[in-house]
Amino acid sequence: MRRRDFMKLSARLGAAAALPPLSDASAQAKSVFKASDVQPPGYPTVAATENLGKKLEAATQGRLSIQMFPSMQLGGEKETIEQTQIGAIQMVRVSVGAMGPIVDDINVVNMPFLFKNTTHAEKMMDGPIGQELLDKITASPNAGLVGLCWMDSGARSLYNTKRPIKKIEDLNGLKFRVIGNPIFVDMMNALGGNGVAMGYDQVFSALQTGVIDGAENNPPSYVFSNHYTVAKYYSLTEHLIIPEVLLFSKKAWTSLSSDDQSLIKKFAREAQLEERGFWQQYEQQAMEKAKAAGCEITEIPDKTPFQNAVKPVWDKYGPKYQDMIKRIQAI
Repeated sequence: MRRRDFMKLSARLGAAAALPPLSDASAQAKSVFKASDVQPPGYPTVAATENLGKKLEAATQGRLSIQMFPSMQLGGEKETIEQTQIGAIQMVRVSVGAMGPIVDDINVVNMPFLFKNTTHAEKMMDGPIGQELLDKITASPNAGLVGLCWMDSGARSLYNTKRPIKKIEDLNGLKFRVIGNPIFVDMMNALGGNGVAMGYDQVFSALQTGVIDGAENNPPSYVFSNHYTVAKYYSLTEHLIIPEVLLFSKKAWTSLSSDDQSLIKKFAREAQLEERGFWQQYEQQAMEKAKAAGCEITEIPDKTPFQNAVKPVWDKYGPKYQDMIKRIQAI
C-alpha cells in the first residue's frame, strides 16, 4: 500500500492513525494489532477479543498486543473487512453473513433454518467441519484473510416498528434490513417482506426515519445497539443462526513467525469457547432489558410456514452446497 494512500486512510480512521502500519522491522520488534468490531464495549465478541490480546501480550512479554476499536469506530463490517484485506487493520470480527460474498463456500451456514438450534451450530463450529470452513477462508486466493475462530451470535429474529409478527402474513409489505448478501435479500422476499441490503451502521437511523420498517438480528444486537428503542416488536422467528468469525489480515499474518501464528491460533480457540459463555449471559440480559422497556416479545410456536416459504431460497442456493449441508445436518 502506498504511503500516500495509507495517510488518506489514517485521516479517516481518526484515533487509529496513531498506530503505524506494520513493517518487517516492527513485526520483529513490537507490534500492536488494530482489532475492529461493530459492537460496543463489553459485548461478548469485543470482550473475548480483548482477552485474547491480554493473553498474547503476556505470553510475548509485550512484544505482541491488540488495541480494540469497538462501536464501528473504524467503519461498518464491509469497510473493516476491506481495511483488513489491505492490512490497514490486522484483526476484525464480523458476521459470516458479510463473508459469504467474499468466500462463497462459507455461504453454506447462511442458509435459513439450516441449524436445528444454537447447540447444533456450536457442534459444527467446534468440530472438523468448523475448522474446514475456516480453512476455506484462509485458502481463498482473493480474500486476503486468515480464519482464526468462530464466535457465537445466537439466533436471529425479526423486529419492526409497525406490528408484532405472529404469522407469516404479518410480514407482507414491511421493509426489513438484511446483511448485504443475496441469500438474505431472497430469503426476506420469500417470507413476504421486502429485503433491503444495508450496513449495520445505518440501521438505527433508518429505523428512526422510516427508511426501513424493521430488521433481523439476535437479542443483544437488537438491544445494545438501541434498535429496541424504536422497533418495539420482536418476534422469535429464529430463521437464521449465523456464526461470527474472527479474522486476521493475511498481509500481516505472513510477516509473523510460525511460533507467533501458533500462539495466536491457540488463544483464538480459547476465545471461541470463552465468548460462548459471555454470550449466554449477555443474551439473557438483553431479553430482560427489552421486556422491561415494554417491547412486545412474540413466540412463534410453529415455524413450519416460515420454513416452507424459504424453499425457493434452498432451491436456488442449496444445490451447490448440498454435500456440506448433508454433513452439517448429520451432526
